[in-house]
Amino acid sequence: MAITSTNPATGEKLKDFQAFTDDQIEKCLNRAERVFSHHRREPFAKRAQLMMAAASLLEQEKDQLARIITLEMGKLFRAAVEEVEKCVRGCRFYAENGERFLEDEPAQTDAARSYVRYEPLGPVLAIMPWNFPFWQVFRFAAPALIAGNVGVLKHAANVPQCALAIEKIFCRAGFEEGAFQALLIEAKQVEKVIVDPRIKAVTLTGSEKAGSEVASIAARQIKKSVLELGGSDPFIVMPSADFESALETAVKARTINSGQSCIAAKRFAVADEIYDRFLEQFVQRMRELKVGDPFDETTEIGPLATEQILEGVHDQVQKSIALGAKLLTGGNRIHGPGFFYEPTVLVDVPKESPAYREEVFGPVASVFRVRDAADAIELANDSTFGLGASAWTNDPA
Repeated sequence: MAITSTNPATGEKLKDFQAFTDDQIEKCLNRAERVFSHHRREPFAKRAQLMMAAASLLEQEKDQLARIITLEMGKLFRAAVEEVEKCVRGCRFYAENGERFLEDEPAQTDAARSYVRYEPLGPVLAIMPWNFPFWQVFRFAAPALIAGNVGVLKHAANVPQCALAIEKIFCRAGFEEGAFQALLIEAKQVEKVIVDPRIKAVTLTGSEKAGSEVASIAARQIKKSVLELGGSDPFIVMPSADFESALETAVKARTINSGQSCIAAKRFAVADEIYDRFLEQFVQRMRELKVGDPFDETTEIGPLATEQILEGVHDQVQKSIALGAKLLTGGNRIHGPGFFYEPTVLVDVPKESPAYREEVFGPVASVFRVRDAADAIELANDSTFGLGASAWTNDPA
């Protein structure tokens, strides 16, 4: 079956890739196991040198790499450049500090001398998302490779060109072929890779459903797993807050990456005393945001990454309205080429609605009136999510 790369700004197909066969997967895992036996014994200075070389390549080619990101998942080009720059900093940070992080640690025991030594695990499978297609990979790969592990990447199906570009960066930096490999595989092939004895650990950034499935599979094999899942972050605004700063940040926090971020603010709890003023200006600013071509420097919101995501966001909004939520602006797909959605604000959102209970992965804000800080905290905690939160106040109490 083909893995398709599509431009979300136009809906046009960029390129098809064939999913790896079982034989190709076998070769990749054999290569990872073989290379690990060499890579783990490389002096730290050599690993750091290679990681610094990867950072230099990223820095030199950031515009070309950012273009791949924007074409493949629709991120604003200037934000894509910033993402690659963040990867540069991540690579250099671990190259400069990894040896210190991995130093033996003294341990108190009955023995004359005891210490904890950090050893690499082996090939680690990383199941990574499309919304930050470079950074999510490099924040795994840089520390993993520095520590002496090797990386096997199963990237999101809509960003295969990003996956292959990252693999090439590590190869060109001088890492042995197989130290970092991109597996172009379908979701149904992932379990087989997780349970393979050559894979020693798995990490995933993604949805709660995917995380639950991966954790369950890994647990049955007694394998380490690291998960970062979704979020529906509360954004609390109290009367003592710097109003303009809170308002400006609220718009940015909800629309970062076109609203497609796990740690984006999604539920806004605003004190009754300033609620009407805040809501009026928040709606106006959301309505004025420029939606369009992600390569245009004046664009503020680009497309959603796939048509499926667009349809899912619209379905959540419409179901919430049907259950009683009030729509103040937006609420519709922008018709024409690409997968664009109007910046949307909902109020009077019922507790049983998707906008209250689910993560909405698009430019949709739910705004709630709260009596006081205690009421705001109660609303913030009324969620199965726990990734992040922010409170805007100048009251130290």
